[in-house]
Amino acid sequence: MSESGARWSSLPVEITPDELGLWCPEIQLPLAVTGGTGFIGSHLVDGLLAGGLRPRLLVRDPARLSERARSSGEVVRGDLDHRDAIGAAVAECRTVIHLAGLVRAENERRFDHANRIGTENLVQAMQERAVGARLVHVSSLAATGPSAAPGGRAPEDEPRPVSAYGRSKLGGEAAARGHAGPWVILRPPAVYGPRDIDILQFFKLTARGIVPLPSGERWVTVACVIDVVRAILAAAAGSADRRVLHLGEPEPRTMADLVRVLAEAGGVRARVLPIPPAIVRCLGLGGDFLQMLGMRSVAMTSDKARELLARHWSARTVTSLEALGLTGFVPMPVGAARTWSWYREQGWVPHAKIRRV
Repeated sequence: MSESGARWSSLPVEITPDELGLWCPEIQLPLAVTGGTGFIGSHLVDGLLAGGLRPRLLVRDPARLSERARSSGEVVRGDLDHRDAIGAAVAECRTVIHLAGLVRAENERRFDHANRIGTENLVQAMQERAVGARLVHVSSLAATGPSAAPGGRAPEDEPRPVSAYGRSKLGGEAAARGHAGPWVILRPPAVYGPRDIDILQFFKLTARGIVPLPSGERWVTVACVIDVVRAILAAAAGSADRRVLHLGEPEPRTMADLVRVLAEAGGVRARVLPIPPAIVRCLGLGGDFLQMLGMRSVAMTSDKARELLARHWSARTVTSLEALGLTGFVPMPVGAARTWSWYREQGWVPHAKIRRV
C-alpha cells in the first residue's frame, strides 16, 4: 500500500524559510491565537514569529509562553470563559486560529464546557468584534471516531465519536461551522514531537523494552507536530474554505509497526505485550479514581480506554493534504528520531544503551 514514497516528498522536521515565505504573507492581520501555550500551539507560535508575524495570544498563564513569545507577541490574559478577554483577543482580527481545549478531564461535563462551550464563546466574540474573520479551528480525529476498516475515515463520513472527549470536540466543530465568515476545521490524529507529554508515554515504554497494547490488530494514523503546524499555516493563508480536513501521514500504520519504528529511531529494542480488553478497562477505572482525587495529569481514564479499545484510529488524508497544497510530510523515522533526541536532552527518557556485539 505504499504509494506515498512516489507521490509525496520527505519534508524536514523544521518549517523552512521558503515555506514561511509562502504562507505567512498570505495570512490576513491582525491574527489571534488561542492555546498558544499547548503542545501544538507552542510550535505554531514559534512558526508565526519566525515568519515575521506578531500574533495576539489569548493565554491563561503568560508565564508558560516562551520568552520570545512574551516579548514579540501581544499577550491577552484570560481563557474561553472570560468574554471580555476573548473579545479583546479577537477585536478587529482578520484571522483567528483556535487550538485551546481540554484533552484530559474527569467527566463529560468538563470536556463539554471547555471544548464545545468554549468554542461557542469564541465564535460569538468573533461575530461581535471580528466579523468576517477567517477561523481555523483545530479539532481532533476523535470527533469523527474510529474506523471499522484499516483504510480509515474520510472527512465526509458521518461522525461517530466513542468518547466524551470526541463528543466535546464534535460539539466544538458544530460551533465553528456556525461562524458567519470563512472557516476551516482541521482534525489531527495522534500527534508526536518535541514538548508532547501524551505520546511521550509510548516513548518511555519503548525505552523500557515492553509496550503493552490492547490485543488485536489495530491501525493508526500519526502526524509529526511540524506537519500539523504546516497545515494550520496553509489553512490560515486561505488554502481551503468551509471544509473539514483530516491531517496525518497519507498511509496508516499498524500499532506493531509504530512500536518498531519508534524503537529503531531511538536505538532501542522493544516488543509489544498484548493486553486483554478487560484489563485496559480496569486501568481506565483506576485512572478515573485518581482524577477524582485531583491527579489531573493521569492519562489513562475510562474515556481514554474506550478510545484505545476502538478498532482503528486511521484517517484518509490525501484529499485534505492536497486541498491545503501540501506536497509531503515528515517521515515517522525522521520525526521520531528528532523527538527521541529532544526527550533525552530534557531528561524525559533515558539515553539508549550502547549495544555491544
